[in-house]
Amino acid sequence: MNLQPTLVEIRQTLRDNIKEDTLNSKKRFFKEEVKLLGLSVAEVTKISKHFYQTIKDSPKEDIFALCDELWKSGYSEEAYMACHFSYYISRKYEPADFRVFERWVNEYVTNWATCDTLCNHSVGTIVEKYPEYIEELKKWAKSPNRWVKRAAAVSLIIPARRGLFLNDIFEIADILLTDTNDLVHKGYGWMLKAASQAHTEAVLTFVIDRKAVMPRTALRYTIEKMPADMKAEAMKK
Repeated sequence: MNLQPTLVEIRQTLRDNIKEDTLNSKKRFFKEEVKLLGLSVAEVTKISKHFYQTIKDSPKEDIFALCDELWKSGYSEEAYMACHFSYYISRKYEPADFRVFERWVNEYVTNWATCDTLCNHSVGTIVEKYPEYIEELKKWAKSPNRWVKRAAAVSLIIPARRGLFLNDIFEIADILLTDTNDLVHKGYGWMLKAASQAHTEAVLTFVIDRKAVMPRTALRYTIEKMPADMKAEAMKK
């Protein structure tokens, strides 16, 4: 199925909904240069749901090809559309689709927002469905690319909230523990915070055992949802 007309229509719809004040406000959330059109996350989500109704019966490969074209533009809002479309077809995921997402992380992800949108949902879902790919996330954690390293952690946020993969989460956190980038610190801290919802004591022990070398940002993210007495224990010098 030729989805090129749909791509053209998506892009026109996005541009018809640009708001200058949204563009200016969103720029404040990024340290790096980011290509933005100027739409809210809610507006992009609404548009993606509308267009998904027109493509949902297309072959998965065609939907992925459409996503590729959206990613290639470099605009965050088009990347969000690609992330939504790929997640909407999660019931169709097969093991080989992990490599599609891996390529997107390596080739297209250039900021925390697109990293988290793709990895929280599409990557997290396929890893939960095919846990053997957690070993690949551990390889991502050793990448020289900060976004790939962050992706290794944030891909496990939702499984972590369900109490899954605790030992793997600790292993990835250990790989990333003393990384020099604060967005990597925040990524694995977020992963540990999610894990603490089901495994509070175990995560607290992990933190206490490593707090002498664990960056303060990662530590604070990790303990954010813990009871006050546990927070005090983790922060004690």
